[in-house]
Amino acid sequence: MPHYLGVDGGGSKTAFAVIDDAGRVLGRTTTAPSYYFDKGIDVVEQVLAQGVAEVCRQAGVDTAQIASAFFGIPGYGEASGDTEQLDAVPYRVLGHHRYRCDNDMVCGWAGSLAGEDGINVIAGTGSMAYGERLGSTCRVGGWGELFGDEGSAYWVAAQGLNAFSRMSDGRCSRGPLYDLFKQRLRIDSDLDSVSLIIDRWDGNRGSIAALATTVSEGARHGDEICAGILDRAAAELAALVETSRVRLGFGEQDRVPVSYSGGMFSEAGFLGRFHDAVARLHTAYSVRAPLLDPTLGAALYAAKVGGNPLTGACLDRLAASRP
Repeated sequence: MPHYLGVDGGGSKTAFAVIDDAGRVLGRTTTAPSYYFDKGIDVVEQVLAQGVAEVCRQAGVDTAQIASAFFGIPGYGEASGDTEQLDAVPYRVLGHHRYRCDNDMVCGWAGSLAGEDGINVIAGTGSMAYGERLGSTCRVGGWGELFGDEGSAYWVAAQGLNAFSRMSDGRCSRGPLYDLFKQRLRIDSDLDSVSLIIDRWDGNRGSIAALATTVSEGARHGDEICAGILDRAAAELAALVETSRVRLGFGEQDRVPVSYSGGMFSEAGFLGRFHDAVARLHTAYSVRAPLLDPTLGAALYAAKVGGNPLTGACLDRLAASRP
C-alpha cells in the first residue's frame, strides 16, 4: 500500500504526517522551526532528519516505503541561489528522489481547499496568499518581517510593541495593552523590554510573533488601539486575497473559494474581522473553514504529485482525522 509523507515547515515549528492511499493518518509529529534564513541551510536537514525518522517510526514504515513526499519549506524560492541546495536536502534524508519541494504556502492551500481552485491566505509568523486556478498559480505577499508580512502575527506583535512604547512615553493614552504587555514580558521597567527582546530573545521571530495573542487580549479588554491594529491586519490580509483573485483571472461574478491557515485565525474575534474585510472587497468570495490542516495538506499534495490523488471516501476519511 503506498504511503505519502507531508512536511509543513514554518517559523515556529515543522510538522510531519504520513498517510496511506486510503486516507488514513499513520503518524504525526512536530519538531523545531525550519526557517533557515536565521541559522543557515544546515538547520533544514537537521530538522527534517529528526522529524522524518520519528514520523516514519510512528507509521511503522521505512523511508524506502514512502511512495511520494512533499516538503513545504519556509523561504523556499525567496533566494534563488539556495533552491538547488534545498532541493537536494530531502534526498539525504529519504535516500530516494520521490519527492518535491516548494514553499510552505502550498501546504496551507492544499489543506484548506483540498486542492480545489481558489485562494488560501496564511497568517502565522509571516503572511502571504497563494492560489491556483485552471493550472495557473499566484503568490502575493510573504516579503518577510523587515518590510512585509503585513497582517501576520509578527506584524501584529510589532505594532503592539510600538503601541506599548507610545503608551509608556505618554505619546498616547494608556489602555489595557500597557499592563498586559508588562505582565506578559515580566518587566518592572518599561525600557527593559528593549534588552529582553533584542538581547535575551535575540530578536527571535517566533518569540516576537507569539506576542500577537496579547494584542488580541487587549482588544477583548476594550483597548481601542489593539482593535485598530487587528482591523488593519485583517484589511491587509483581505488585500492579499483580492490581489490574488485579480491576478488569477477570476471574474467579477465568479464564485471564488477562499480559506485560511495560520495562528492568527485561531482567535474567533480576528477571524470575524477577516470575514468582514473580505466581504467589503468582493461579494462573490466564498470564505470557508479549512478542510485539512497544512500538514495533512502537504501529505495530500504528496499523493497528488505522486500520481495518485486522493478523492471521494479517501478524502473524507482524511478530513475526518483532522485534529
